[in-house]
Amino acid sequence: MKIYLDIDGVILTKDKKMPAFCEEFLSCLTRDHDCYWLSTHCHGGGNNAVEYLSQYYPGSILEKLGGIKETDWVTLKTEAIDFDSDFIWLDDCPFESEKNVLKKYNKINSLIIVNLNR
Repeated sequence: MKIYLDIDGVILTKDKKMPAFCEEFLSCLTRDHDCYWLSTHCHGGGNNAVEYLSQYYPGSILEKLGGIKETDWVTLKTEAIDFDSDFIWLDDCPFESEKNVLKKYNKINSLIIVNLNR
C-alpha cells in the first residue's frame, strides 16, 4: 500500500519535537509500505524533507526516512496522489479543496487526519 506522509503536525509536533511514537511508527511504515512525502517540504518537486527533519530527528531515524520517495505537486497535494492505487494519506490539515478531490475519486476514506494533541 502507498502511504503519503505530511511532516508538520504529523511526524513533527507544533513545537518542533518528534512525537513519542514516531520511531516505531516510521520503522513500520518504511519497512512494510511504499512511502511518499506529501508535504510543503517537497513542494514543486524539491525534496528537502530529510534535510528539514535532520534538525529534529536522530541520525538512526533519518536513515530510514531517506527511502521515502519525493512527490511533485504545485497547488494541491492531491496532484501527487496515485488514485489508481490503494493508499493512505496522513495529514493534519488538508484543504477542503483537497478533500473534494478525494471525494471525487471516492477516496475520502483514505485520508487520516492526524491530531498530535489528542
